[in-house]
Amino acid sequence: MHVGVDSFVAAVTDPATERLVGPEERMAHLLEEIALADEVGLYSFGIGEHHRPEYYDSAPPVILGAAAARTSRIRLGSAVTVLSAADPVRVFQQFATLDLVSRGRVDLVVGRGSFIEAFPLFGLSLADYDELFEEKLDLLLRLRESEEVTWSGRHRPALTGQGVYPRPLQDPLPIWVGVGGTPESFVRAGLLGLPLMVAIIGGEPRQFAPLVDLYRRAGAQAGHAPQRLQVGLHVFGYVAESTRAAADTIYPGWHEMFAKVSRERGFAQPTRAQFDATSGPDGAFFMGDPDTVVDKLVRVSDQLGGVDRVAIQMTNPRLAHDDLLRGIELLGTEVAPRVAGA
Repeated sequence: MHVGVDSFVAAVTDPATERLVGPEERMAHLLEEIALADEVGLYSFGIGEHHRPEYYDSAPPVILGAAAARTSRIRLGSAVTVLSAADPVRVFQQFATLDLVSRGRVDLVVGRGSFIEAFPLFGLSLADYDELFEEKLDLLLRLRESEEVTWSGRHRPALTGQGVYPRPLQDPLPIWVGVGGTPESFVRAGLLGLPLMVAIIGGEPRQFAPLVDLYRRAGAQAGHAPQRLQVGLHVFGYVAESTRAAADTIYPGWHEMFAKVSRERGFAQPTRAQFDATSGPDGAFFMGDPDTVVDKLVRVSDQLGGVDRVAIQMTNPRLAHDDLLRGIELLGTEVAPRVAGA
């Protein structure tokens, strides 16, 4: 099992001073975080994509390009690229270029995203939510297969044999499908033989076992070899010297983040009891001291029939930069080596 970090590059209020960290400083902190993740041996670092004021990650390939110049081993990827709202030709060109800059260390994870701001921003209709993703994923995979493509669809002008350049160093460029809890999404990824990145932000991870099994069965029925059907998890979490320290450090930002989303979506406001339950042995949050996180990673992998990689989203709006650096250090030195053979 490979372990890495994902970041949504949240705007951060320093918990000690109540000072809002400006975007320039936040970007500098982010690049320091990625460099440390590389230094301590973590497998990957992913950057999300959002178009909201509380995040600075609207242009992931730009951030990842800067990270590629500061790192040498760690894999760099999207978490996720909102393909439904993008032009697949430009997405392919950007990540192929990034693959060259990084010397073959890129993973492209595509999905529909959990927020919808990208759709009106780029003049797209939510009524086409499913069709947009299916069509654009089809084109993206065609671009990966051949540099000259003939293709037509409803949501983009046709291609009539034009070449798309540059070509990536990796052949093929790794393309993962990011999914939530929709069975159709798991089946689609399986039928296409694409690796699966499951976003688990609530409930219990073991509840995803039937969906992961559905993915594997769909892939097998489509004739794909088992080694192609990789499973990854994107989860919230944090590592500290003690589980109590981890909880006390993470909770204020967790509450702020989920309170905002709950207000927008008409959900009940989050509570400390809910946080504690979510952080418990069976909850979705991978949080605690290294022993606790290791045990949970191994247990959840067993529950899901084997997990190839886990990316832990540790940033939140009230997590101090030094605390995040310490969490990354512990994840790389105390957790990742112990689950490498799991």
